[in-house]
Amino acid sequence: MNKPEIHDKTYSIGELAEEFGVTSRALRLYEEEGLLDPQREGTRRIYNERNRVRLRLILRGKRLGWSLSEIRESFDLYDSSLGEEAQLEWMLDKLAQRRQSLMEQSKDIENALQDLERITTDAEQALRGIRSQQRRAGHG
Repeated sequence: MNKPEIHDKTYSIGELAEEFGVTSRALRLYEEEGLLDPQREGTRRIYNERNRVRLRLILRGKRLGWSLSEIRESFDLYDSSLGEEAQLEWMLDKLAQRRQSLMEQSKDIENALQDLERITTDAEQALRGIRSQQRRAGHG
């Protein structure tokens, strides 16, 4: 008896949703956006291994902060005659942009934390001053 090839394996929407910790609604959205292309058996969606790999890439792209249109652009490049080289160049450019954006956000967060620390210190000093005046006034 021949073992089925991994490429022959199929998945239901529920199986993929559970495996990747996403909702069925998210998978339908990715399909609407042209990122996944399941086969149909009546109203059932049947996902193949290519869709499973694409879902993993979609979720990785989202963790990196890419929009669905950027993820689609990556897929389109890979599927085009330009192939993997163009996709990798695109990805390296997007990674550099995202790294720069995160570094800027990190600086903004650090500045905000410093501001919070200063404001907290000022507020604590003001509160101590008010309480000190109230104690003196109450005992005077």
